[in-house]
Amino acid sequence: MARSFLFLLGSAREGGNTELLARAAAEQLPEGTEQTWLRLSELRLDDFRDARHGGAWSAGADEELLRETTLAATDVVIASPLYWYSLSASAKRYLDHWVTWLSAPELRFKETMAGRTLWGVTALAHEHEVVAEPLVLTLNHSAAYMGMRFGGVLLGNGSKPGDVLQDAQALARAKTFFAEEAPLAAYPAGAI
Repeated sequence: MARSFLFLLGSAREGGNTELLARAAAEQLPEGTEQTWLRLSELRLDDFRDARHGGAWSAGADEELLRETTLAATDVVIASPLYWYSLSASAKRYLDHWVTWLSAPELRFKETMAGRTLWGVTALAHEHEVVAEPLVLTLNHSAAYMGMRFGGVLLGNGSKPGDVLQDAQALARAKTFFAEEAPLAAYPAGAI
């Protein structure tokens, strides 16, 4: 199966450091690799409402688009700046909707996503990358629950627009970030 990447941009700013880093990594993909880029802030995605145990659920056009592009992708890349030590609200809202998709048996969402790869890209304005652990764990645990591979998170440092382009280590990691096959995600020892 040819690889197909879905890049979900979770920043409140167009062309921000996280997006620049994600695009630097995407430039390294082999010629002809399918890429779909969606800016979550431009999509109307209602707050998640849990309708698993009764209640009605009706997906809007943008939720349908997200679901269809997610199911079509072999690789899902959540590019979210580090906001308060985790994902942006729009990226978290997207993941919340996975619950709805999981509860619709006709979608076979979990079965379809099993074995595919979840990646993260983030820029942070902090010299210690350990502050990004909650974001990394959120993505790792989501992938583990779904039976997906987890490619890890490409971290870069930048606060002002364009700062990440001065982060030589992040740009070097971007050159090979998508190159290797990611392992199946697993919960850390003692996590459950």
